[in-house]
Amino acid sequence: MKIIAIGRNYAEHAKELNNPIPTTPVIFLKPDTAVLKDNKPFYLPDFSDDVHFELEVVLKICKEGKHIAEKFASNYYDEIGLGIDFTARDIQSKHKEKGLPWELAKAFDNSAPISIFLPKTDFEDLYDLNFELKVNGESRQKGHTKNLLFSFEKIISFVSQYITLKKGDLIFTGTPEGVGKTNKGDKLEAWLAGKQLLNFDVK
Repeated sequence: MKIIAIGRNYAEHAKELNNPIPTTPVIFLKPDTAVLKDNKPFYLPDFSDDVHFELEVVLKICKEGKHIAEKFASNYYDEIGLGIDFTARDIQSKHKEKGLPWELAKAFDNSAPISIFLPKTDFEDLYDLNFELKVNGESRQKGHTKNLLFSFEKIISFVSQYITLKKGDLIFTGTPEGVGKTNKGDKLEAWLAGKQLLNFDVK
């Protein structure tokens, strides 16, 4: 299982980090060791002083595919959930300055907490979904899937031109504005279409 993540897929988030709005999807990977399940606590790593939370809608791939046409891409995922893309922003900034890859900032152990997954048929319209992150009871990120720069189907089609998708792969589809620093003692809670899917502590 691999995690494929999309960067800068909400215009306001790209702006808040002073990044250009992309014309094609920005892709990076996380290994399976990044996954953190069952609302287990997230332990801040000792190599970063500036770990940021980034709430994202996550797709679960349901069958193998490559060179997938966008019009058929919806057949390749059947469940959605929520995830946090924890990012060591200080490390990322240093690497970006030098034109180096982001992996150390993105791919570290437990950097991808994920919720349970729900059948996409539970939702009337996948592009009319609100999702929200609260930190210590305070709303920090609010997103809506209508604001995606690249649709779920576009992402799947694009990625599959380069990387074969396999059953069980996860795609993090991008974060809205409002990202911020994670601190020891924080409680993170997240909702998708009004249903709480994440609720865990930071230690």
